[in-house]
Amino acid sequence: MRSRYCGFVYRNERYLLATWHPTTRPKSVQFDERQRWLGLSIRENQAGNTSDQEGHVEFVARFKVNGKGHKLHEKSRFAKVDDDWYYVSGEFL
Repeated sequence: MRSRYCGFVYRNERYLLATWHPTTRPKSVQFDERQRWLGLSIRENQAGNTSDQEGHVEFVARFKVNGKGHKLHEKSRFAKVDDDWYYVSGEFL
């Protein structure tokens, strides 16, 4: 989760697409040039250990657009494929 947050901070589309599960991966990632990321707080992890095939991460990411503060509160689902974890989907909270 933290590495994908960094992918958004640095607008690294290549990394984000590479860590997105093939079944839900978009063709591209759109970035808002006005958006400035401020921080990430991990609220809860469920599963996601070496013996698991699926895991969930609840997080809050804070950002500003044109000086106005916002937050993204999501519970993300990850799946393991060949020992690598991929973002599958997220539910906004």
